[in-house]
Amino acid sequence: MGAIVAWALRFKSLVLLLAVLSLVVAFERSKSLPLDVFPEFAPPRVEIQTKAPGLSTEEVDQLVTVPLESALLGAPGVAHVRSKSVLGLSSVVLILAEDIDVTTARQSIQERMVNAASRLPQSARPPVMMPPLSALSRVMKIGITSERYSMTELSELIRWEVRPKLLSVPGVVNVAVWGQREPELQILLDPERLAQEGVPLRSLLVSAGEAVQRSAGGHIETLNQRIPIIADLAVRTAAGLAGAVVGTPLSLTRIGDLGTVQKGAAPLIGEAVINGGPGLLLIVEKEPGANTLLVTEGVESALKSLGPRLDGVSVDTTIFRPATFVEMSIENLKHAFLLGIVLVIVIIGLFMADWRTALISMTALPVSLAMAILVLDHFGIQINTMVLAGLVLSLGELVDDAIIDVENISRRLRMSQPGEGSLVDLIVSASLEVRGAVIYGSLVIVLVMLPILFLDGVAGAFFRPLAVSYMVAIAASLLTALTLTPALSLVLLGRKRGSEADPPLIRLARRATRPILGIFLRRRWLPLATLALVGGAAVAIVPSLGENFMPKFREFDFLMHWLEKPGASVEASRRSATLVAREIMEVEGVRNFGAHIGRAVAADEVVGPDFSELWISLDPASDHDLALQKIGEVLARFPGIQSDVLTYLRERVKEVVSGTSASMVVRIHGEDLGVLREQAASMLESLRGVPGLVDLHVEPQVVVPTLRVTPDEDALCSVGLTAAPLREALSTYVNGQAVGEVMDGFRPLTVVVRGDPGKLHDPAALERIPVDLPGGGTALLGELARVSFENAPNAIKREGGSRKIDVVANVENRDLASAAADMDAVLAGTPHRAGVHAELLGEFAAQKRARERILSFGVLSILAIIALLHGNLRDFKPTLLVFFALPFPLAGGIFAVYLSGGVLSLGSFVGMAAVLGVGARNAVMLVDHFRHLELEEGVPFGLELVRRGTEERLAALLMTALTTSLALLPLILAGSAPGTEIELPMAVVVLGGVLVSLTLNVLVVPALYLMLGASAATDEALVGSIRAV
Repeated sequence: MGAIVAWALRFKSLVLLLAVLSLVVAFERSKSLPLDVFPEFAPPRVEIQTKAPGLSTEEVDQLVTVPLESALLGAPGVAHVRSKSVLGLSSVVLILAEDIDVTTARQSIQERMVNAASRLPQSARPPVMMPPLSALSRVMKIGITSERYSMTELSELIRWEVRPKLLSVPGVVNVAVWGQREPELQILLDPERLAQEGVPLRSLLVSAGEAVQRSAGGHIETLNQRIPIIADLAVRTAAGLAGAVVGTPLSLTRIGDLGTVQKGAAPLIGEAVINGGPGLLLIVEKEPGANTLLVTEGVESALKSLGPRLDGVSVDTTIFRPATFVEMSIENLKHAFLLGIVLVIVIIGLFMADWRTALISMTALPVSLAMAILVLDHFGIQINTMVLAGLVLSLGELVDDAIIDVENISRRLRMSQPGEGSLVDLIVSASLEVRGAVIYGSLVIVLVMLPILFLDGVAGAFFRPLAVSYMVAIAASLLTALTLTPALSLVLLGRKRGSEADPPLIRLARRATRPILGIFLRRRWLPLATLALVGGAAVAIVPSLGENFMPKFREFDFLMHWLEKPGASVEASRRSATLVAREIMEVEGVRNFGAHIGRAVAADEVVGPDFSELWISLDPASDHDLALQKIGEVLARFPGIQSDVLTYLRERVKEVVSGTSASMVVRIHGEDLGVLREQAASMLESLRGVPGLVDLHVEPQVVVPTLRVTPDEDALCSVGLTAAPLREALSTYVNGQAVGEVMDGFRPLTVVVRGDPGKLHDPAALERIPVDLPGGGTALLGELARVSFENAPNAIKREGGSRKIDVVANVENRDLASAAADMDAVLAGTPHRAGVHAELLGEFAAQKRARERILSFGVLSILAIIALLHGNLRDFKPTLLVFFALPFPLAGGIFAVYLSGGVLSLGSFVGMAAVLGVGARNAVMLVDHFRHLELEEGVPFGLELVRRGTEERLAALLMTALTTSLALLPLILAGSAPGTEIELPMAVVVLGGVLVSLTLNVLVVPALYLMLGASAATDEALVGSIRAV
């Protein structure tokens, strides 16, 4: 260290130049740094969707989902498997290990998926691997409406013009469109007319396919020229297809005589409601790592460039725009950051009372920050609110190193006499006098923060960037104190030798502290009583503290899950969504509304038409809490519909933690769906008595009325049929069958044969579907098969290979920990059937796991701290003293949590770790100085040594406490403003811990040092002198 300081003094001009250069480079780089609100907090995942039109939920589960799960379970890097089966669709989600190479894992999964596809039923489409999505993938929801265009025309405009343009924006990985009408050239068959004409269904399908089939014309060769031939023989229009002939020349029937031929839209799988009316809802999704602000800017620019093509179309980009929350969050945190810096500079100026020493200390702050930002940028760490929070948290420590150094250098220069060594030697000596303690104290801070780096899951994703930025800033501060601070001291303080007294505020602080310190030093029972009182109060408070995982984020975009009765149609859900939209739009402060119902093509929602998501955007200038209350009153007027209100960020955190959008989840595993539903109903009733649970319900895995068609073997045998013609007829009339494609201008249009929906509106209509007979003619489906009602599941979910059902709830007016304890008691007292087991999951389980990891790795950190302290102090007694000073800041943090609401969050635990390091460093600095006076300067052990050592270190201790507190004060004053929700609990804990630690370090640690006795070296010298006598 001495060599580093001496080098910095020798090449002071170079050091100053490098400092200026780092400031300039960091400033220029900061202009283009991508900023986001939160880090990527979801583990990498791969979703595979398989469409199986016409298959029931149970058939999808048995024939599609289970085979795919079995094939993919052993894929490299797969840590967890979830799946969901609904009518006609299977979704298998593979949660990957956090350290896996996602590209390699996707390739391996793709190979297994292709192999498994050959074992799926013929009616299933090939499995599709969905694009990788960010944890907060939905970057914008765009409402599209028009009075000029029909919904089909609007859909085509979006499909061919808007969607491709948006997909070209860097970072955009998918654009899902709800309410999109898929255009078709349709042949809508009338089953009665088909039976009357005696036209076999197979003949019609073949004839329709041949009519639209395109073929190559080839070319002819002349003597000098090759002439290509265009075989323009395929039908292109609905009229042409209607005129196509079916049958033989002896019995000519046109397709138009058997039904309606028209350009129409495929049956809807989802719908959208925009501001209370019809429209399309576009959901723009970003890839992992993409920056929300940059993607949003790109999307808005792309839409602006489409302006002429969107004439007559209304485009609303504010239905859901998370970039607004990101901008507000970053602005709030920047404001707190800059205000904290200003307050730190002011307190330095007041305490130093000399522009030279103040300038040296102030310079360390921007230089350390610049170095930290450059290091973070070099290693590709994206700047977000958690990284900024780590830098804000470190502000006190950033100037602390320089303050300690420059204060000691300045004091030594004032105490020096003319001729007492060279100026360089004095600065090196003064710097090294405190440098060892500062380095060891900083290492203690790093060791305290290390457990945060070992957090996993959502907690680790959120807080690891904070810990990394905090430790990088501390390292930058150390380097600055070793190089820049001595160099500036040499340049600016060279003329202060033997001149000037201590600054006025420091003299005032010493005068105020001296009598109180004297009382603590003379009355040995007082420090012990103070420790017992503070420690006892903290221990007594801890059991009364509640625990929460994450705070409520103050977003202005809200998500409501809106669940109709299972089995509801798209139209029924659209009607109820339209009704609630019109009422919500009347609430003061609501800016706009968008709803998507059911599914969309190329979307990650695996739901039925009974499920809707309503998105409500508030005006940022509105009364946030009042608007939420009014929205809740609107929802209460819709009994029978299950709903909740969440912010998108809150919903995504819950989804990542437990796979649901609820805070508390009782997951029941088993194989028999009937037994699972019974157990869930029983658990629901048992949980109703737990106070604080709201939105308590069983997820809607229920039975819904279903039609089953089973063949009549005797009837089939009598006419010489197998079940194949029945399957073809039923599938064609109900699901439709694609027979070809025509070009509508430059756009392909699928030709589909299906039954006329107006003729198939009730179960009896199925029985009237004609089925081709082997010898010609037709029979009705009802004559060859039985059509009956039965109950079948609407959805089947699996986790880890077994079926499961969830009982979910949120918690209000109560902390998660106490609610979880009551729910655990209910679980323990609820009997389970054989083969069934239940577990409690959700936010509290994640909080508990994070707390346990912090505590377990914290024990290792404490052992490492003890070893480090002993290596520095080289004596057991002072090491023990510093170790006993560690609980001081923890007690202060506990008091602060109690006074600010009494609820610990994960941010509170991180704040405890941070303030523990600060308190330990201050104790190390104080005890190390006592030993320096005793061992290096020869001051006899006793009351005067402790008093002098405390007063000489009082300025550094006070400025450390004040700069740390004032740096965090803007965060506390901001309250729960957007962007500061996670940082606020940390700031409260650190403020309380710093203040209590300062008080006890100044009053109790000196008294305890006096009680423990002289250092080991002094003891040995005393024993040696006695022996000599």
